[in-house]
Amino acid sequence: MKVAVAGMGYVGMSLSVLLAQKYDVYAVDIIQERVDSVNNRISLIKDIELCDYLKNVIDVSDYKVRSGKAGLFATTDMKLAYQDADVVIVAAPTNYDIVKQYFDTSAVESVVESVLKYNNNSSIVIKSTIPIGFTSSISKKFNTGRIIFSPEFLRESKALYDNLNPSRIIVGVNESCDKQLGYAKEFVEMLQNCAIKQNIPKLIMGTHEAEAIKLFANTYLAMRVAFFNELDTFAEFNNYNSKQILEGVCLDPRIGDHYNNPSFGYGGYCLPKDSKQLLINFDGIPETLIDAIVSSNDVRTKFIADQVLKKIGFDSQQDAEDYFKNNNSNCIVGIYRLIMKSNSDNFRHSAIQGVIRNLKSNGAKILIYEPTLKDGDEFYGDPVNNNLEDFKKKCNVILTNRYDCLLDDVKDKVYTRDIYNRD
Repeated sequence: MKVAVAGMGYVGMSLSVLLAQKYDVYAVDIIQERVDSVNNRISLIKDIELCDYLKNVIDVSDYKVRSGKAGLFATTDMKLAYQDADVVIVAAPTNYDIVKQYFDTSAVESVVESVLKYNNNSSIVIKSTIPIGFTSSISKKFNTGRIIFSPEFLRESKALYDNLNPSRIIVGVNESCDKQLGYAKEFVEMLQNCAIKQNIPKLIMGTHEAEAIKLFANTYLAMRVAFFNELDTFAEFNNYNSKQILEGVCLDPRIGDHYNNPSFGYGGYCLPKDSKQLLINFDGIPETLIDAIVSSNDVRTKFIADQVLKKIGFDSQQDAEDYFKNNNSNCIVGIYRLIMKSNSDNFRHSAIQGVIRNLKSNGAKILIYEPTLKDGDEFYGDPVNNNLEDFKKKCNVILTNRYDCLLDDVKDKVYTRDIYNRD
């Protein structure tokens, strides 16, 4: 069986490597660097298990059309990838458009259009996160009954592990269409065949319900992060022991201790955009909680910025503004890493960026240490200094979302809300 996967981000890359264990996989991306890295068995994605599996995947580049042999070949040639494919998986990005206040689904639509151009028979499985109702609307737009939806539930830096050991497999279809039910059963069987975990819960349902599951699941996780951050805000404001409160609350087995380590806010690829998209889907429907979840990060990052100013020694924002205006070069706030999680290279929508914006609005001078950026570059106008010792000397206070033992020698300068030294 030939499988094509469109998009070599976290989702597409992990699915390609997963399925290449037993199927002939053609991975497609418009970025040549990604294609070359896959064919050289090098992962640009920081995921230890994925990197290990990729090294052992067979190269099927000698089999230009369906070979029947398991393996992986990456290409920018859409026709080569899509023609004769039995299944095409769409893993194109859907970033949240802040102007339109909606997911930008143009990349997904472009892939679907290309598949329909080069292939008349394959099923098309959308894995990208999409608005509720999108599968139905795009099927009508292209007048096809070949599109189904399967949400992914992958953690950053553990994408392949989560595909090998999925919590559940969900596929959304037009339930009145026997052909789509057949596509769904085939796709479920493919994922199960390549997984390590056995007896995976499998659900086939309507597309609207499947789309809603993804958005509600990620919004719940965002809510959980926000809840424990507000617990921590309450404790710090009152000078209470946040860790003691957390431990007592989380010993309740109904609550548990996952997603409870205080941070500067939730961020990354999914939680911010999915919670915002869900809020848009609630338009005209009574709610207060989802709106509060979306706005919680703004409240948290402002509080963190205020606490940093207090650590520097200012009693008020006005004192800080007056000081920085007159003595801008004498006090530097250091940002140790922009990334959201340890073992990650992603800082998209990281909450610390909100803290930076708040600090800069008060006139603070920022210096960033971030090895994934080039030393001497700027990040939104703020300089990057990746000489760690020099960085530590120059900064009067250092913010870090997750603590690192490399900061032990300047611990008195460090401000963090990381209690458990984990994500």
